[in-house]
Amino acid sequence: MLSRSIVVQSLRSIRERFFDTRRQGNEQSDDQGPGNVVTGPSLDNVPVDMQFLIMTFLSPQDLCRLGSTSTYWRSMVRDPVLWKYFLLRDMPLWQSVDHSSVPQVKLTGSAVLDDSEMQLDYMAEYLRVCPACRNQWQHQPRVFESVTSFFQSLVPVSEPQFAMFGPGLEQLEISLMNTIMCSPHVLPVAGLPQRQIDGATVPLLIVNSSIGSGISFKYKDQHRFNIATLYSTNSLCLWIFRSARERARLEHLNLRSKLFVYEEDSESNIPLSINPMFNQVCQAVNGFIFVVNAETERDRGWEEESAQIRVILDPAVGALSHPILVLSCVSRETADRRRIPCVTVAHQLQLGSLTNPWMVQDTSAETLTGLLDGIDWLLRHSGVKL
Repeated sequence: MLSRSIVVQSLRSIRERFFDTRRQGNEQSDDQGPGNVVTGPSLDNVPVDMQFLIMTFLSPQDLCRLGSTSTYWRSMVRDPVLWKYFLLRDMPLWQSVDHSSVPQVKLTGSAVLDDSEMQLDYMAEYLRVCPACRNQWQHQPRVFESVTSFFQSLVPVSEPQFAMFGPGLEQLEISLMNTIMCSPHVLPVAGLPQRQIDGATVPLLIVNSSIGSGISFKYKDQHRFNIATLYSTNSLCLWIFRSARERARLEHLNLRSKLFVYEEDSESNIPLSINPMFNQVCQAVNGFIFVVNAETERDRGWEEESAQIRVILDPAVGALSHPILVLSCVSRETADRRRIPCVTVAHQLQLGSLTNPWMVQDTSAETLTGLLDGIDWLLRHSGVKL
């Protein structure tokens, strides 16, 4: 995090330069009298550290309005160090980020901005990516998005299908899919394929080689969509029986996912390609949902998950333009449990290098907060008219 003292020091230097310039102008224009000298109570006369404190309580819109009141405040509000501070301060609090709003600036908290950083417009970048601001701006879509949207509009999507996978499905204490299935007030189940197992009828959530196995949901009581859940193992009881899921979570966190192919005679968990038995699934779906374990207690790196996303989106598989929703998931949201910020998740997964549309959305496996926002984004980028 950028130190407050560094920001105050930067603002103080701007203030000194501004008043030195104005003082010199007054000395050269003695005939103008004392009219240009600020006297009496004025926000300009407040100490810089208090000015900075006031600005930290203002919204981005209010800061812009403040900058339009005078030349002095325009100089202060345009300070790149100030907006870098706001960017580093606020990014961990944002609950979503996507391919059009990911910050394109350095995310380090270095005390001094180097020459390359001084050329960056941190103010414009903050206003572009801040959730409170970005919905107010009209962005021109990138070329690949325009082409994708055009072709999607030619093919009506009556019931889009999505493949859900990722370590967050099995590593968390609470099952995300279990909560989804038991929360009709969030996503009503519109259809549930079933199968007889040991004489009992159970819901079929595991997909092996057919896209026909999945669950249909209703979104806003109008749109139906299908989720095919791809677990890394073939054990159906991982979803049905909590004890089995907990045992698998504690004992088999480092097992290789059966969705992918790995290098022979190697202990690396970095996949080389998708398992051929899942090719049909990836070719038939309209998009993907990748569930990430965003709890700070996770004890593994991000290389495996980043590689899994790239393998799934490999053009050879047929998913060149498919959108991918990344659910940055924790078991539960509590005051004493921290989560990895969604901007950090996007950075660690190297999503900025993808050509596919993507979004990272904070989600809780217990309450499903943020899930509908993610589903809304996924449906719109899959060609569904909402």
